[in-house]
Amino acid sequence: MILKTYSRLFSADCDVTLDTLERLHGRKPHLRFRFGEWDLAGIGDLFVVAGTEESLAPIRDSHGPVIVRDLEAVQAQLLASGATITQPIVEVPTGRMLYARHVDGLHIEYVEWTAELVETFVRAPQREGRLASEL
Repeated sequence: MILKTYSRLFSADCDVTLDTLERLHGRKPHLRFRFGEWDLAGIGDLFVVAGTEESLAPIRDSHGPVIVRDLEAVQAQLLASGATITQPIVEVPTGRMLYARHVDGLHIEYVEWTAELVETFVRAPQREGRLASEL
């Protein structure tokens, strides 16, 4: 089951990109961290991935991240539908992730957040009647 979706934005400078997005959203990012060579930030339904052209090249054709409840179940469904796993499940700062190329060519990142992040950014806003895009 999909819990939240993001539209990925690639950038050379996370701070510069966030300056505009924070003005448009009227708030700071709800997620902000460094992973490998990338600076990452989630604000509303946008997910900024900032780095050098070289560091971004391997994922430049990808979409997401798509936040899911059960990564193994998603992987099984993807494989059953003919998708190719291009990055097997690995641990990341927000939980676990994989990349898959669907039979139609779409390359998508799927992430299973930690229970704490699901509570903070999905369940609590739902109980308060807020949309995840309002984060």
